[in-house]
Order: sequence, then C-alpha cells, then structure tokens
Amino acid sequence: MTPQARVQAAIEVLDAVLAAAQGQGAPAERVISEWFRPRRFAGSKDRRAVRGLVYAAIRVCGPVPVSGRAALLRLAAGDAALAALFDGTRHAPAPIEPGEAVAEGGLAPDWLVERLAASGIDAASGMALLERAPLDVRVNALKADRATLELPLAGEWLASAQGLRFPAETPVEGWDAFQDGRIEVQDLASQLGAMALGAMPGETVVDMCAGAGGKTLALAADMGGRGRLVACDVARDRLARLAPRAARAGAAMIESLLLDAGHEHRALAPLAGLADAVLVDAPCSGSGTWRRSPEGRWRLTPGELARLAAVQAHVLGLGAGLVRRGGRMVFITCSVLDEEGKNQIDRFLAANPGWRAEPAGLPLGEARGAGTRLVPHRDHCDGFFVARLVRL
Repeated sequence: MTPQARVQAAIEVLDAVLAAAQGQGAPAERVISEWFRPRRFAGSKDRRAVRGLVYAAIRVCGPVPVSGRAALLRLAAGDAALAALFDGTRHAPAPIEPGEAVAEGGLAPDWLVERLAASGIDAASGMALLERAPLDVRVNALKADRATLELPLAGEWLASAQGLRFPAETPVEGWDAFQDGRIEVQDLASQLGAMALGAMPGETVVDMCAGAGGKTLALAADMGGRGRLVACDVARDRLARLAPRAARAGAAMIESLLLDAGHEHRALAPLAGLADAVLVDAPCSGSGTWRRSPEGRWRLTPGELARLAAVQAHVLGLGAGLVRRGGRMVFITCSVLDEEGKNQIDRFLAANPGWRAEPAGLPLGEARGAGTRLVPHRDHCDGFFVARLVRL
C-alpha cells in the first residue's frame, strides 16, 4: 500500500470504529482485524501503519468525530507530512477543502470532562489516560519468581509482588514462559487490586466477576494453590476461557460458577456467609483503561454510566452476602470516576453499618473517600479504584 492508501484505509477503519462505538459494537482492535481480514493485499507493515494512524487519531479527538475523515484531519492538523497525503491521487483521500469539518481535540466529550473534573481529574492529568500503555506481566508464583526467572528481555520491576514491565507490543505471548504459565499479561493496577484482598492459603475466596480469570489466577498464586477459590461470572464464554488458563498456570484449585444474571443469589446461596474473602471487580465504564481502548470514551453516555453504577451496587450487595463475620471484601473498578468508586463505597457504608473500610495497604495510589485511587499520570498504571471492607 502507498502512504496515501494507508491514510484512506485508516479513514475507512475509523468510520467503522465510530459506528461500533456508537452502536455498542466491537472494540477498535477487533474492528481493525475484521477490516483487514478480506484485504489480503495488505502486508504486516501496512497493518501496523494503518493501526497506528487509527489509534493516533482516536487519541487526539475529544468529542465524538462526525466521521473518520474528520478524525484524521485533526491528526493531520499537527502533521504537515500527513496532510500532504490528502492529494486525491489513486487510492488516496481527497484533497483537504477550506473550511472542511475537523474533529475537535481534547480529552473526551464535554459532559465526561465535567464528570472527570468533579472526580478530581483535570484536563492536564486526564490526558495521561490517553497515552500509550506499556506491557506489564505478573510472574506466576505457583511456578516461578521474578528474582530468578530468565526471560528474553529483562523487565523493569514494579511495585507489585511479582510484576515486570516491558515496552508496548513486546511479543511475550510467544515466550516459553508465557506458554508454560510462568507469566501472565496483567497491568500493574490490576495486580495491585488483586493483592489488596490479601488472599491466603487455605481460605475460601470468591471472585465475583471473574471474566476470563486474570485476577482469579493472581489470587490462586497468593493462596499458594491451597484452599477454595470460586470464580463466578454471568458470561459463559468468558468463564470458559478460565479453565485452560488455570491449567496452564497450575491452579487446579479454582472452581467455576456460572451465574444467571438477575438471579445470581440462587447459585451463590451455598456460599452465603462462608467466604473469608470476596473480590468484587465490578463491570464499569473502563475510564481507567483508555490507554488501551481510547475509543471507550465515545461509547459512554450519562445513561450508560448510571446503568453501570446500578450494576456495581447490585454486585457489591451480592458479594457482601457471601462474607463471614470478620471476613473482608475488596471492591474494584477500572475507573477514575467517583460514580464508580468513592460514591459507591460511601453509599454502601451508609446503608450497611455492619461494615467498615480499612486501608487497602497498596504501595501506590492516593486516598479517595474510603478507598484508594490509582491514576496513570501519578502511578504509571491504569486508573483503578480499590476499597477494602471488613464485615464486623
């Protein structure tokens, strides 16, 4: 593909990304893969170049662009060489017209910028949410230790117990250590969130929203593979991905429990009041993970945020019903918005006098209400809210 053709391809992909974002469809990464699937003429360099243009354009646009072309024109406004590729030649985008619509820059749609500001995230610090993220891994303590593990590249030691950091797109999934379960890809914030639970060998631990099991595997390692660890989720396809990952990690003690959305209490009833520790990694806006999915800020609406907050409160209540007296619960969202963090815990504690908050004991982060918030501009990881609660 010519440089001009790559720009035109990026415009077409961005149109598809915008349609998916507004229709709650596939994430940008999948949209890109699907766009290239029938276009066998595009080589690996073409794919990398187009992908780079697409993500660069998404990151420089604040409000939702009117089109993929408007998004690329925002990127071209600061890049004369890119603007010159809009020359109208074969396979190239049409020349730029005077007064043509150009997407607005900034952090996010105006309403969301206001919510971020109300949550203590100003525009300057918020821009770190759009920077490209490095690649973090967690060394699986069931099989290895970062102090002695030999890898093709030497990673930077992180604040988590077994965390290592590498440059973005380091091909760790091709390493033997990944193939045999000695390392797992997991952002530092996610590792710290799981660490806050303090899961110990021999305990009964429940992961309420396990998904494909990233934090479940971290809990299994903290438990030394001993005890009872129940991974729950309402999505059968996500939960099904946990079994092969657990086998690779050597975490044979993990149980999977499929929940029926809206009727979760039926499956959870045998665990009521028995858990030493419960992790509630609740569904959220993902505002703390825009470094990897920057189009996420175009998917969110005030109505969707309110819906997610209601789901979080529901799951938090379900998790609380599983904890024994003297046991603990950790609530996590990968969000920097108070609606999905501080405010949730304030409401929970006000409605449940039999619980108290205690420090999460994390090496990074800053107090936000009764919890701890991690933010990329200060902690150099995804944005997370973590609250540790104890049942009296």
